Amino acid sequence: MLAEANAKLWPSLITVSALILYFVVTINVGRARFKYKVSPPQMTGNPDFERVVRVQQNTLEQMILFLPSLWLFSHFVSPIWGAGIGAVWIIGRILFAWGYYQAAEKRAAGFGISTLATLTLLGGSLIGIIMSLVKVSQL
Repeated sequence: MLAEANAKLWPSLITVSALILYFVVTINVGRARFKYKVSPPQMTGNPDFERVVRVQQNTLEQMILFLPSLWLFSHFVSPIWGAGIGAVWIIGRILFAWGYYQAAEKRAAGFGISTLATLTLLGGSLIGIIMSLVKVSQL
């Protein structure tokens, strides 16, 4: 039981790291508002500001798939592997943000890395759930 609880620490760390990443990109929106003089509630006006907002919005959109997939994968497949794939997702999101802040064309690699990580977690979760259902039905 203790080993299982300790294993859950890794996806927990990835979850907190993802939330911190989201907090940072949200702060960057506030900083960009000041830098580019875009007052709330405006969301457009300066292309540099708009890219910063898109990083924040896209990260939120991706987290909706990522976090449940991380935890389902960690529960049905492996918390260690889930955390490792989750760390790849975070690296991808950082690359996405750095690239997008510079130019829209530079976001693709980070987007691809994080999307592949999410799809791996999602697909692995589905396989793990199906395998668990098969085991239960054989009892």
